[in-house]
Amino acid sequence: MGSMKHTPRRFWAGFCWLLLFVALVVLAPTAWAHGIGGKDAAFVAASTGPQILPFMYLGAKHMVTGYDHLLFILGVVFFLYRLRHVALYVTMFSIGHSITLLAGVLFGLNVNSFLVDALIGLSVVYKAFDNLGGFQSLFGFQPNTKAAVLGFGLVHGFGLATKLQALRMSPDGLLANMISFNVGVEIGQLLALSVILALIIAWRKTPSFTRNAVLANVLIMVGGFALIEYQLAGYFTNGRF
Repeated sequence: MGSMKHTPRRFWAGFCWLLLFVALVVLAPTAWAHGIGGKDAAFVAASTGPQILPFMYLGAKHMVTGYDHLLFILGVVFFLYRLRHVALYVTMFSIGHSITLLAGVLFGLNVNSFLVDALIGLSVVYKAFDNLGGFQSLFGFQPNTKAAVLGFGLVHGFGLATKLQALRMSPDGLLANMISFNVGVEIGQLLALSVILALIIAWRKTPSFTRNAVLANVLIMVGGFALIEYQLAGYFTNGRF
């Protein structure tokens, strides 16, 4: 109670937002079904010719509202204390999802959207499990974290690609629009990462971080399992081809 009393309220607010964020993923996955819909979908489907700024905006919006991508990024940076390490791992992730986003749409590499989104959920589980020291404790070895982040980046890129492929985009201006969308994704990722890092850095300065870091990663893992369950349910219900 003593340390809790002296902990600044804004730090606890950040931690509560983390809990709320994960709880929403767990309790309301249907409402959080992540995709491009409504007016955005109509615009993308009807677009012809280069639309640089609109597609940059859509890419940034998709990343900022992409709870699955953000949960993975949160797991990646959770225990990174040096900015150069954050930059390295986020760059690996960006390289991975840029490759498969562009290749998936431009070359028509089709994957089942439910299965790739289930793998994205698995990436969240994997990183939280890694943060908890699960591989060392249970299996006695530590996988290459950089390779894992790059590999899961490839998966996340396919997740982005399936959302656009479903809209059957016009080939007129496709290359320029896809590059613009990818640039927007990177901008959105940078904005989201800035907020995530600000909250974590502030939280690390309080005693509550040491006490609750394990709980936070368990909740991230639960959120990942919820994503997997939701996507596999969709696959077996109506997503198989």
